[in-house]
Amino acid sequence: MKELSLHILDVVQNSIAAGSKLIKINIIEDLDADKFTIEITDDGCGMDKDYADKIKDPFTTGRKSRRVGLGIPLLYAAGKRCEGDLEITSEKGKGTKVTVWMKRSHIDRAPLGDMAETIKTLIVCNPDVDFNYKHILNKKEFNFETKEIKRILGDVPINEMDVLSWIEGYIKEGLKSLMEV
Repeated sequence: MKELSLHILDVVQNSIAAGSKLIKINIIEDLDADKFTIEITDDGCGMDKDYADKIKDPFTTGRKSRRVGLGIPLLYAAGKRCEGDLEITSEKGKGTKVTVWMKRSHIDRAPLGDMAETIKTLIVCNPDVDFNYKHILNKKEFNFETKEIKRILGDVPINEMDVLSWIEGYIKEGLKSLMEV
């Protein structure tokens, strides 16, 4: 995949398919350590240790429609290609955490991509799921939580076009201010 945000979208869709109602997406950029980390944590059905250990293999999938699953294996390859790795921790009935890290300055590290569009897409398709998106750049943080937005909106659907437009702008502005020195 050309952008890491597409990997995030894919892994989050797996979380939703596993019954998650709350998904946390953390992006941590540590410039001093030259490390780029993505953490995706869900409260879905989880997996047993044997399955979690095998999921980096593209021929291991929970899907019935096809025998190949590429989401995690491609993200794993992206991490390994950039002097990093991928770790999956999961507990049956409790949820799963996928963490990938890589060298931030590595020439082969894909760009993050459009996280505002990614979050907006997730909300459009899954208005009943809550998303927490946190982006940390050294000591600076940007946080976005759909639960808070839904509380403020009351009866207005979070996937209404005007709301989605505001959300996209809010995330873009938040990330822009995060990146300012």
